[in-house]
Parts: sequence; structure tokens; C-alpha cells
Amino acid sequence: MGELLEAWSEFNVAMVGATAALAGLLIVAMSVNIATILQSPTLPARAAASIATLVLAIAVTGLALAPGLAAWVYGLIVLVAAAGTSVFELHAIRVIRHDSSAHGGTPGERVAKSIAGVVPLVVYLVGAVALLAGATALGLWSLAVATILAIASAILYAWIVLVEVLR
Repeated sequence: MGELLEAWSEFNVAMVGATAALAGLLIVAMSVNIATILQSPTLPARAAASIATLVLAIAVTGLALAPGLAAWVYGLIVLVAAAGTSVFELHAIRVIRHDSSAHGGTPGERVAKSIAGVVPLVVYLVGAVALLAGATALGLWSLAVATILAIASAILYAWIVLVEVLR
């Protein structure tokens, strides 16, 4: 797997740096409004899910830079990390689903809000399983796509949190 991962090193370096910077900015932005965020029934769960997803992206791309990592070990780590992150996402989905406030939206809107966080996690799991099954190229491509989706999802969730604070 060394040669394949080496081909991805520039991508992974860029993603680690960009994702870590974004996570830091989001934490600062959220901390400025933390009192208001904590008063909402859904915003803390959304904030936690967005930060957890960014941490997953940082971990996956950062670990890909570790020398001598076997594909199956990398796949196993990604599988465990994605499963752990899923706990935050599932909690956010439950909270959003049960939100009856004016900002909760229709049931269809609540489902759409939930899907945005689930998609990158599913793609991470696909990548992890592909690595475990020996389909290294497919696994690495899946993880790259998942990382970009994770960043987009986290930005969307963070945007929702920061906009809802002002409502």
C-alpha cells in the first residue's frame, strides 16, 4: 500500500491542514455564541456532529501520512473512527427528528438536515471496508471523497448552527 498512499500524500497533507484550520475556526465561532447554542434543543448536537466529522477527516487524512501502515490496519482504524463519529451523528439525527420547535421544520426538512451528516460517514465506511477487503485503490478514492463530503457536511451543519443562533 506504500506506493498508493505515497501518491495521495499531497492530497492528505492539504486536507489535514485545511480541515484542522476549519475545525479551529468553527470552534472559535461557536464558542462566541456558546450560551445561545446551549439554549437550543438541536444546536449542541449539530455542533458536536460537525466537529466530530471534521476530527474524523483530520484523523483519516493524517493517519494516511504515517509510514509503513498496512492497508488492512488503516481500514480497521478508519472503520472504528467512522463508527465512533457515527455516535455523534446518530444523536444529532435523534434530536433533529424530535425537534418540535418552530425552527425544526417539516419532517421532510428534518430528514434532509440529517442526510447531510450521514452521507460522508457512509462513504468513510465504504472506504474502510474496501481497504479491509484488499481493494486499496477503491478504498483510498472512497476516503478522499468522504473527506471532501465531511468538510462540506461540517460546514453545512456549522452554518445551520450559526444562523439558528441569530433567529
